[in-house]
Amino acid sequence: MTITRSDFLKLGLGAAAGLALGAAPRSATAKEWKLIRVATEGAFPPYNMHAPDGRLIGFEPDLLQELSTRMGVKCEMIAQAWDGMIAGLTDGKYDAIMDAVSITPKREEVIAFSRPYASAGSGFAIMKEGSIKSLPGTGAPRVPFTDEAAAKTAIDELAKALTGKTVAVQVATIQNDVLNRYFKDVVTVRTYPSGPDTFLDLKSGRVDAVMASQINIQASAKKSNGEMIQSGYLFTGGLLGVGSAVGLRKGDPELKEMFDKALKSTIDDGTLKKLALKWFEMDITPAS
Repeated sequence: MTITRSDFLKLGLGAAAGLALGAAPRSATAKEWKLIRVATEGAFPPYNMHAPDGRLIGFEPDLLQELSTRMGVKCEMIAQAWDGMIAGLTDGKYDAIMDAVSITPKREEVIAFSRPYASAGSGFAIMKEGSIKSLPGTGAPRVPFTDEAAAKTAIDELAKALTGKTVAVQVATIQNDVLNRYFKDVVTVRTYPSGPDTFLDLKSGRVDAVMASQINIQASAKKSNGEMIQSGYLFTGGLLGVGSAVGLRKGDPELKEMFDKALKSTIDDGTLKKLALKWFEMDITPAS
């Protein structure tokens, strides 16, 4: 059986790094939570990344610090390899996952999710002076996979433009699933262990395009001094899920309730939007 990020069945454990986020202990619920250990990749900018001094920084570390205060518990963020996160979660090595994890039906068979805290599309990055000059659909409204007619038109146009090309993608991601479902017959799909590796090979000319989250594309494009651009249709829904959320064990309903309440408050008072604008320069607050 092929083991992918999208169904969270891959095993393994990455190296750990710590980020302690403090708050006073909250009152007891069905289970007393004094410390919540949260896994992240530390290599998925600007959601999460390592600073030069080794600290975990980014949108999700900042958000977790805010949630820690609102939940009234201490939170510790640790870096883990993405493809081993579910094993660590179910084995009790940590209590939650914050790594731009999209909610999909297949994932919901394995773990529970908080309410979403981010919603963005996925698309393609190319080099401005690369082998692909542009892709169809640039600047068009996002295409939901739930709109089968619109999605088929967009996929057909992109497939024609990408035929014979090599497209990089992080292994076992929802974008990897999209490429395998809709484009594998016309493109060479090259997988990488981390998102930054895909963009490095795009810049070096070893691949023709990258498929990734719109947010990751924009972050990489910004650092490229205009050499890298987002191009083509942006997709949402379907295989891409309904937004990113905190991944939790199904046996911890009280923890889900805590995260849901804290996340709602950050949405209601605009804190989530402020953090999104800080790290993404765009509002990715999901619909209520």
